[in-house]
Amino acid sequence: MPWQYLIAAVPVLLFSLTFHEAAHAWMANRRGDDTAKLAGRLTLNPLPHIDPIGTIILPLVLILTNAGFIIGAAKPVPVDARNLHDPRRDMLAVALAGPASNFLLAAGFFVLLQIAYLIGMDPLTFNHFTLQFDLGAIGFLAAVLKLGILYNLILGGFNLLPIPPLDGSRVLIHFLPPKASYYAARIAPYGFLLIIVLLVTGILSPYFRLFFHLFAILVNPVF
Repeated sequence: MPWQYLIAAVPVLLFSLTFHEAAHAWMANRRGDDTAKLAGRLTLNPLPHIDPIGTIILPLVLILTNAGFIIGAAKPVPVDARNLHDPRRDMLAVALAGPASNFLLAAGFFVLLQIAYLIGMDPLTFNHFTLQFDLGAIGFLAAVLKLGILYNLILGGFNLLPIPPLDGSRVLIHFLPPKASYYAARIAPYGFLLIIVLLVTGILSPYFRLFFHLFAILVNPVF
């Protein structure tokens, strides 16, 4: 794998994970719970959000081994539902803030990419699927912007899956009746193992393929 790919990919992934967690903290604080703020998590500084294994080691291992998928995780943002104005409604807002922030970032990278095209950047300087890079600053800029779109689409979609500890599980529990919510919450200790199995077996491939197709559309010049 080209070293240029790592230089572009790692900072983009780290920033995207940081933005995601800061969005959770921001929404919780806005809804009345300052637990994350007091813990120093309402920040775009990546250091308070970094989990050595989930944020650094796991993504690097997957990238370097060409695993076929990349996942990463930051430290969970602490939220005390007792402090929220409306715990049931506000926990839903806090959960959705993370994936929404990634889709917002993807939109931002898309706008920057279109601006870059308008000022003359060659749209073919970087191809994520073949990992081919053009030398120089322009090729690196294209890589960063396109990876920003791709990674944030994948992170947003990934976190919407209704599997603990992902944000989508909190959304699911919100809409389930109390008894069903209780049983859904009981699988939380096995959630991460279930996610790995689903990724390795390719069961989730059709789902993620939707985001790759959207990515392929978004990286083309609009004008």
